[in-house]
Amino acid sequence: MTGTLEFFRTFIYSLLTRGRLYPVEIFFKSLIFCLGNGFLQGHHLIYCAEYPSNWHTDIRFGLGVFIFILGMVINIHSDYIMRQLRKPGETTYRIPQGGLFTYVSGANYLGEIIEWMGFALATWSLPALAFAVFSFCFLGLRAFHHHRFYLKVFKDYPRSRKALIPFIF
Repeated sequence: MTGTLEFFRTFIYSLLTRGRLYPVEIFFKSLIFCLGNGFLQGHHLIYCAEYPSNWHTDIRFGLGVFIFILGMVINIHSDYIMRQLRKPGETTYRIPQGGLFTYVSGANYLGEIIEWMGFALATWSLPALAFAVFSFCFLGLRAFHHHRFYLKVFKDYPRSRKALIPFIF
């Protein structure tokens, strides 16, 4: 699961982004970060974690996989909406509409946070939980800054939208 997310975020997302050129430095930093996190998560799961033979039937695993897939769908759909905001070569900012963007400014960030929470639940591991908390803190802050930017730049930005958590924050 974690490999799919990191592969998508590192390679696919950066290739599909429209608008300004994606700096190669950020690509390599993202690549190194994702490889490091993937290695640490994988190492823990392969060499440190011990699961009973029927772990795949445990409610934590099943619910975690469901939450992970839900977050991945939200993340991919939100990224798709954002990519459609610009025509090829265009660099202007536009207000994202539809999907969870109806309720929050950082729908893509919310999807990624949900993914990591699902992964942490499915693996029931401390490293995955730590990364889920890190993701919430880091991406939550980014969502807050994007929300503030949208409110400042767009006078017609929907005031009912929250930064990250629908109807709350």
